[in-house]
Amino acid sequence: MITLKEALLLSKDELNKFKKDLKAKIQARPELNAYIDINDAGDGIPIAIKDNIQVKDWSITSGSNILQGYIAPYNATVIEKMMAAGLTPFGRTNMDEFAMGSTTESSFYGKTLNPHAEDCVPGGSSGGSAAAVAAGLAIAALGSDTGGSIRQPAAFCGIVGMKPTYGRVSRYGLGAYASSLDQIGPMTQNVEDAALLYDIISGYDEKDSTSLQSDDKVYDKLDASRKLRIAILPKYIENASQDVKNAYAKAVQALKDLGHTLIEKEMMDAKFDISAYYITATAEATTNLARYDGIRYGNRVVGKNLEETFVQTRSNGFGDEVKRRILLGNFVLSSGYYDAYYVKAQKVRHLIKEEYAKIFQEVDLILSPVAPSVANKFGELSNPMEMYLSDIYTISVNLAGLPALALPISKTPNNMPIGLQLIAKAYDEQTLFDGALSLERAIGYTN
Repeated sequence: MITLKEALLLSKDELNKFKKDLKAKIQARPELNAYIDINDAGDGIPIAIKDNIQVKDWSITSGSNILQGYIAPYNATVIEKMMAAGLTPFGRTNMDEFAMGSTTESSFYGKTLNPHAEDCVPGGSSGGSAAAVAAGLAIAALGSDTGGSIRQPAAFCGIVGMKPTYGRVSRYGLGAYASSLDQIGPMTQNVEDAALLYDIISGYDEKDSTSLQSDDKVYDKLDASRKLRIAILPKYIENASQDVKNAYAKAVQALKDLGHTLIEKEMMDAKFDISAYYITATAEATTNLARYDGIRYGNRVVGKNLEETFVQTRSNGFGDEVKRRILLGNFVLSSGYYDAYYVKAQKVRHLIKEEYAKIFQEVDLILSPVAPSVANKFGELSNPMEMYLSDIYTISVNLAGLPALALPISKTPNNMPIGLQLIAKAYDEQTLFDGALSLERAIGYTN
């Protein structure tokens, strides 16, 4: 598969031939279920789009039954920016319903398979985007990251996935899960492509009130020779599998050999991150998903009266995981529990931000696992709590609004990818990409 950098140099005839061949490759791998459909909307370089990002005149459903029949009336800002740069949305990729999950198994369209081992999950919720890039069915893709939903599938599929600082990329046109946590980001074959796509989609947007009034770009200033101070977390990774620990040790040694300064740091128990995240995310999801009532758009199940129509539409339209999170969100926001849960979660969120701020007074980057293990087999996580715990290394980044980038480091003996992430302070994407490019070149991972 050619890279995004290479695709930008193709002639029109070369690009048309490439797109024709790409469609044939996608149609030859239906078992992966990475794409929901192919819908080439223009003449530019084809980029896969997660099914929760609005593309005008496309059916956009967030992987849910409740949005079947909905046609997007406008383009998300990231799509407008892509098209202005000569890129085009090519097809929509599978995802966990409303981005709620870590495996793509909650999708209305069925599960996506991991290209490295088809009995294993590709991660989630951006599993379709990750699988498409990893299988050579996409040059690059867009995903969304609420608690690790770009970085975890990137790590499981052996690609690069980047979550920008909150506010760097417009959320206008993104199907909301948790508005204070969601971010759109690039999923690519390498760090340079991630920087290229990040530059294209980032920047101020007047349609998004949380958008940062800055248009700083990183690609032209990439510098893999910078010597950085990088925090390592020997105690924080104790609960990770031996495979992940081995990859972490490999990355640490590579960073030492490159001349970076490594500084040992400690972080508080990730159980606090889990609690604060799921209280915050489910509370915001409950509010955001209230709009899906069968009246304004999407599927409708008509009842005897308006209330029954609401109940029947939502009961039939939402899957089990979405219903579970709506129930949790309503509980933590309910009278008598709001102070005990939601307010306390926001206090913990503030502590998490302070902890990161303190660490970044001494370092430029933090090296962390992405997940406690490599991609699990389908059905291995026997209950929702196990799935929630698989996010322990990613969710604090969203709670603090920081940028982070996952990149592949090594493989297990049975050839499954192992990814780690670098985390930077808010708005310092330049250092994040510089450090990631340095590590990528030293590791020399091949998919």
